[in-house]
Amino acid sequence: MGSQGSQPGNTLDPATWVDRHGDMLFRYALSRLRDPDSAEEVVQESFVAALHAVAQYSGTGAEGAWLLGILKRKIIDYIRRRNRPDSGVGGEADEDPIGSCFDAKGNWQFDPRLAGARPEAHMEREEFWQAFRGCLAGLPQRQADVFSLREIEEMSSDNICKELRITASNLWVLLHRARLRLVRCMTSHLERWGDL
Repeated sequence: MGSQGSQPGNTLDPATWVDRHGDMLFRYALSRLRDPDSAEEVVQESFVAALHAVAQYSGTGAEGAWLLGILKRKIIDYIRRRNRPDSGVGGEADEDPIGSCFDAKGNWQFDPRLAGARPEAHMEREEFWQAFRGCLAGLPQRQADVFSLREIEEMSSDNICKELRITASNLWVLLHRARLRLVRCMTSHLERWGDL
């Protein structure tokens, strides 16, 4: 079997999974869960689930892609378990972020320093992605979970609500707060870079 995973029609080789795919799966899980212990846990759960499902592998795709598909499901399961005790949006002891971004009429507050900014110039910079990962890590856990599922995993709102057992309005509030906090955090990083 080659180093790129199983070719169509080949059987799986579980003895090589950790060596061949472990690092990739761990990095993927860590980027979604932001905690090394949690990432390690879901990767281990994925390997166990894959061992139980070896007979169901059709051989039509790469071994690594098959394992990644299992890992994605385990990440969603983990986030659902982690959020189960708190089914609402309450319990976050932070200020209302709306007041700092909107005026009394609900309109965006205009910041003239941002008028000439070119966001696309920052997208290519490694500092942008480092700052973004730091800002995402600074979100309350529940906000980070729904943001990651919606914007990074590109899961539909309906599926997120079903998986996390929250209402559509709870999801909207969590996403709204996450986005506002990310905007504030990223704006402070951009100002520090002096590019505005």
